[in-house]
Amino acid sequence: MRNACVIVFLCFAAGALAETYPNKYDNINIDTILMNDRVLNSYVICLVENKNCTREGRELRKFLPDALKTNCAKCNDHQKRMAKKILTHLKEKRSALFKRLTTTFDSSGELERKYEKEGFNF
Repeated sequence: MRNACVIVFLCFAAGALAETYPNKYDNINIDTILMNDRVLNSYVICLVENKNCTREGRELRKFLPDALKTNCAKCNDHQKRMAKKILTHLKEKRSALFKRLTTTFDSSGELERKYEKEGFNF
């Protein structure tokens, strides 16, 4: 399950150089993953501290900034819905994790303000 949990942080990250992100994680149950503190925390540690990353976590860490900055431009519709769900969940229910991620990937707060203004409309 751990390898599949990369979806928690926007499954679209792998393959960022393609026109669209791969859909191999599109069928993952996001709700189950978001409720698993151990798995969720392990991916945050990977993304923020670059420690104990799985192969998928390393790919995600490499491509996540591009996906965030481009408003998920290479995501399919399902991936956009999942990304919105993940970001909303983290912001509303796991604010400490959300803060760690935004400190790392959006230190200026520019992306967070943009997404809030747009209502997380990807």
